Amino acid sequence: MKKLKNVLLIDDSESDNFYHARKIKKMGISDNIHICYSGHEALEYLKSELDGKHPQPTLIFLDINMPGMNGWEFLEEYEKLSVSQQGEVVLTMLSNSIDERDKTRAMEFKSVHGFYNKPLNEDYLKTIIDTYLKKYLT
Repeated sequence: MKKLKNVLLIDDSESDNFYHARKIKKMGISDNIHICYSGHEALEYLKSELDGKHPQPTLIFLDINMPGMNGWEFLEEYEKLSVSQQGEVVLTMLSNSIDERDKTRAMEFKSVHGFYNKPLNEDYLKTIIDTYLKKYLT
């Protein structure tokens, strides 16, 4: 099975990032997992270039509640990025929030393709892959 080129985790929690990265690697989804601890850091990463190319993650997991720039503020800025900076992305929210309004608000963003509760588990990952990413992995 092929693997995703790049997965981006945006979450201020070190333990959540560690757990989610391990789960993604264990399932063989990607070996290239980049972690950003804030929305600002993630935007800088997405705008960065290596050999004239932006990182273009295939899958992004975004937390809502982060200090500095929260997930909502990140999404507002993310949607202003050029397509080459966004990449071939499936962006999903991954949050501890149980507020239904957060789920509704998330779906108002054209770039958001799902809202899942932490921690990330194999069922969520399989659903995301089956729904959005099969073409990248076959």
